Amino acid sequence: MVGYDPRVQGVPLSAQEAALAGSAAGTVTRALISPLDVIKIRFQLQIECLSSARPGGKYWGLFQAARCIHAEEGLAAFWKGHVPAQLLSICYGAVQFATFECLTKAVHDTTSFDSQTSGVHFLCGGSAACSAAVVCQPLDTLRTRFAAQGEPKLYRNLAHGVCTMWRSEGALTFYRGLSPMLVAVFPYAGLQFFFYNVFRRQLAPPPSAGKSGENLRSLVCGSGAGMISKTITYPFDLFKKRLQVGGFEDARVHFGQVRHYRGLADCVAQVAKEEGARGFFKGLSPSLLKAALSTGFTFFWYELFLDVLRDLKDAPTSDDGFSDCAAGR
Repeated sequence: MVGYDPRVQGVPLSAQEAALAGSAAGTVTRALISPLDVIKIRFQLQIECLSSARPGGKYWGLFQAARCIHAEEGLAAFWKGHVPAQLLSICYGAVQFATFECLTKAVHDTTSFDSQTSGVHFLCGGSAACSAAVVCQPLDTLRTRFAAQGEPKLYRNLAHGVCTMWRSEGALTFYRGLSPMLVAVFPYAGLQFFFYNVFRRQLAPPPSAGKSGENLRSLVCGSGAGMISKTITYPFDLFKKRLQVGGFEDARVHFGQVRHYRGLADCVAQVAKEEGARGFFKGLSPSLLKAALSTGFTFFWYELFLDVLRDLKDAPTSDDGFSDCAAGR
């Protein structure tokens, strides 16, 4: 169960163990969804219209973009920026889930609210994600730039990218896009945890389903929660990506037009003026697919790893450890 629950039997897990499970879940999930993330970022950064009816830009559809990237940059291009992205997933998963578990436990210990209600999960989930966003924003900026650059590469590797950005743009460049990130991440993550809690309550598997039924429920509930929360907060993700590549225009000219934004308000105004309301949702289709897979797999792997840790923690204290293991406990 995600979040502190005093009704769960067995030895309770620590914040460090929740962080370990969150990191492991983020690592596995990131490796699986990286291609969709690269396509989504390319769509978000394209100024020209994303339409097969008016194909004025480099990309105009999900499958067309995939074919184009593969033909021009090779299969490895779908994992561009994977090192900083993987570091981001490990760090973000650890901070978010450890903070979430601590916050829900604090709610249970200091208030009369049930720590497993959807409202508590919304507030704690949003707060935990904001903490993780501040800690991990430099890695997110690096991930975006690596995924956005074409050929020839401006940054040869992670160390070269960090040094180049630090020397040419200063330390604050690693926090470009933080303001729309924080504006968006609280409702986005809060809604993820909120809807995940709601769906889990509504989609209880039959007792005969066992752990396999629980794991399937985690995947389905997480996917639904991810799609709803992503749709509601998507424009802020687009603004963040546009701001993160500020000062990076030379590596973007191969993909089409580039723009300079003075800040969040200017970015919103320029997108609205030049690209219209649809411009706020560029890249939504791969983003929704990514959100469904990413959130579904994250909760799936997180709960799975929590179960493994609980089993390992409970085994030495049982009366008959061998029989418990043989029984699959």
